[in-house]
Amino acid sequence: MARERRPAEELSIEELESLLARKKLQARDERLRQFRRSGRTLKLRNESSLPSHLQEVQAFPGANGDEPEDEIPRERRGAVRSSFNKVLFGIEIAAVIALAFILFNGAEALRTLNQEVAEAIGGAIPTPTPLIKAVVLPSGHTPPDATGGGAKPNEAEIPENLRPLVQSLPAVAIPTPGPEQARNIYIPALWNASVPVVQGDGWEQLKRGVGQHVGSVNPGDVGNLVLSAHNDIFGELFRDLDKLKPGDEIHVSTTTREYTYRVTGFRIVEPTEVEVMETTARPTITLISCYPYLKDTQRIVVFGELVGG
Repeated sequence: MARERRPAEELSIEELESLLARKKLQARDERLRQFRRSGRTLKLRNESSLPSHLQEVQAFPGANGDEPEDEIPRERRGAVRSSFNKVLFGIEIAAVIALAFILFNGAEALRTLNQEVAEAIGGAIPTPTPLIKAVVLPSGHTPPDATGGGAKPNEAEIPENLRPLVQSLPAVAIPTPGPEQARNIYIPALWNASVPVVQGDGWEQLKRGVGQHVGSVNPGDVGNLVLSAHNDIFGELFRDLDKLKPGDEIHVSTTTREYTYRVTGFRIVEPTEVEVMETTARPTITLISCYPYLKDTQRIVVFGELVGG
């Protein structure tokens, strides 16, 4: 039974040369037959006298256009290729699944590592940093004697269980004054002129004027501007805070601007009621001093809000 012809690209060079020789021989035979039909005859040489490479054409499988019987049918080759493609597809699917598994595990490991690092960092960061300025309100001191001297910082106001810790903490760093920080304060209901404002509200700072609490906002900013001064020593600047009434004005100046606050009220609190210094959601001011005069067992706290500037 005749086989399908093999494509030329599947033949070797030797096979192609033999096939070409066979085609030439067939063409010559066709010309001879035409000569016989036209009455012209030629005696052909015996086939055995043909060159050896032409004789091989007669025996070469597929030279006459038929496929050799031992060749693999095209349908079978297609089946083999289909099976091979399926195997490759399966390998690709397995590789994709493996890659997805690796990426998932890597992402999970990264999340776990980030969480561990965050927990480690969170555990390493100390939280009581503002403790020294949050244990008691500023401006506390012992009452002066009859001569006006003898006053000193009142450590008795600090809760006993916190005194060793407070004493071991370093002094609060005082920032360098900037153009937007408070420079002067003027309260018309109390004074005839403005007084200076310094950065910090420790013992040494309040010797020189009104002190701005480190960490409180600058004048005009959203938040709580906290200012402190003594009532019976170092100029008695805040002696008459209890005379302020709602509506009285407080003028705070920076290098470039002046801001006006209006008193909204006042409270008498214990030295440990530090929540009065907490930040606010609007521009406010808080004035703090010891109270009562020459006793200094409590604090007077005046509150105000920004109205201009």
